[in-house]
This record gives sequence, structure tokens and C-alpha cells, in this order.
Amino acid sequence: MSKAPRILRALRRTTLQAVPTILGIVILNFFLLRLTPGDAADVLAGEAGAATVETLAALKAKFGFDLPLLQQLAGYLDNLFHFSLGQSPRYNQPVADLIAARLPNTLSLMGLALGFALLIGITLGAVMASCVGRLPDRVLSVLALLFYSIPSFWIGLMLIVLFSVKLGWLPSGGAQTIGAGLTGWDALVDKARYQVLPAASLALFYVAIYARLTRGDMLEVKAQDYVRTARAKGLSPFAVTTGHVLRNALLPVTTMAGIHLGGLMGGAVVVETVYSWPGLGRLAYEAVMGRDFNVLLGILLLSSLLVVAINALIDILQAWLDPRIEVR
Repeated sequence: MSKAPRILRALRRTTLQAVPTILGIVILNFFLLRLTPGDAADVLAGEAGAATVETLAALKAKFGFDLPLLQQLAGYLDNLFHFSLGQSPRYNQPVADLIAARLPNTLSLMGLALGFALLIGITLGAVMASCVGRLPDRVLSVLALLFYSIPSFWIGLMLIVLFSVKLGWLPSGGAQTIGAGLTGWDALVDKARYQVLPAASLALFYVAIYARLTRGDMLEVKAQDYVRTARAKGLSPFAVTTGHVLRNALLPVTTMAGIHLGGLMGGAVVVETVYSWPGLGRLAYEAVMGRDFNVLLGILLLSSLLVVAINALIDILQAWLDPRIEVR
């Protein structure tokens, strides 16, 4: 089967599966968040310091919190069908505007972290598989175990202490130099400096996973008959490793990368809070503290859509890497 029909079948299958999945996620998230004690009206009344019972009741009526739960759900689903994520009680802005303002920062951070994790993890895994049982393999295995075991927030704090406090090479937080007025290339470089530490903190955990996964899969692929045939044909060890072993070993790695996108978004909540990075993770943390459920539901919905879209791309990538995979 040619590549184009396979891609179309993958997209069709993903679309048919995504609609009920997303709807189920929205309904489940709605009910789970409503189990949380309090709401945005309670938080706003508490921050006011002198709110009366009448004021609190007026706030709940204004935001619709006094309505029955099923009626609130029906109203939220109606907003979604009209392509609206509702209004944020805390920020008094449309949720879509809040997310749109923070989304580019989170996507750039996640993309940099995932790219760093894949590049370094696959490279280390290939080195470990090539030097199996020897000193480089053992040293890198210990490092991978450490990166896997240490929480991302602790890694973030240690990176700040080393590279910001001790060495002074990189900024400890924020997204850009305030008041610098940089434009063009200088502004891009300045923003990249602020992304290095958060992206590294977010990526190191996944570097360990991809390194161990690549190592194990390459060792398994090396024992296959077609690899021995490639060696018998006189191909160089580098050509055999890159063209036959590594390419087939990448299938499980790409699958795990798609699965880990949700984890990246969850990890961004901690990392963005540690580094004061103005992204969706920090917005989600602020929404939790303010009981701003509309913002949380919008972020969770966007995360679900992102994971579904990336999984569709992973299916297509796997079909390209291995034509033997049949897309149904």
C-alpha cells in the first residue's frame, strides 16, 4: 500500500476515536473538579476580606455556581459547541484569550525539552548499546538511573544554584530581560537563555527513559537475522547501526514520546512555577489556587487535544519508519 492511503486511514481512525474520547475527558474533568471544595466565588470573597453572605450569594449567581450541577455541565458543553471556553471569574477575561497568551511559551518549552530529551537520550542509548558491558555503558546507566530517580523540581533548584547563583551564566527565572527593549535576533537569543534551564529540568527525566529504551531495543534488534545479513554483505558497522539497528529501534521510542506529552504538560506545572515561566503550567497552578475551574477545564481540554494530535503524528511516523505496520 502506498504512503498516502496509509496516512489518510491513520487520520480517519484517529478522528473517529478522538471525538468520544475528548467528550468523555471533558465530562469526567468537569465532575472531578466540582468535587473540589470551594469555587472562585469563595476565593474572591475571601480575598475581599469583608464579604457578606449576600455578596457571596451574588457572586455565585453571577458566575452560575448556584445552578444545579447538571445544568452547569449543560451550559459548559453548550459553550464548547459554540467554540467558546467560557469566562474566567478570577481574571474576568475569556479563557481562550488567557490560554492563547500563555500557549506559545509552553509549546516552545515543551518542544525544546522533548527535542533535547530525544536527541540526547537516543544518542546516549546508542552509545550504551555499542559499548554494552564496558565502562561507558556502566557510567551512562548510572547517570540515567539518577536522572530518572531525581524529581524535576529538585533538579531545577540545583540547576539554578549552579548555573545562576554560582556561575552566573544563565538567568534564574522569567521569560526575558525586563526593560531591555531587544528586537530581532538579540530578543530571540535573550529568550533562549531563559529557556535553557527550564527545558533541561523538564527533559532530564525523559533523557533517562529514552536512553534506556534505545539501549534495550538496539540490543534486541542487533540479534535479528536481517542485521546479520547486512553485516555479511560487507556494510560498515556505522551503516549497519544507523540504517538497520537504530531505525527499527526508534519505533518504541517514538511511541513513548507521544505518550509522554501529557507528562510533559504535567511536569511543566512544576517547572514553570520554579522558574516563574509564564506558560500554561503556571496558569494551571494559579487556577488551582484560585479555584478557577473554567481555566483548568480549558487547559485540560487543550492538553487532551494536543495528545490526540501528537498520537496521530506518531502513528504516521511509525508507518513511515516500518512499512510492515498496517494502519487499520
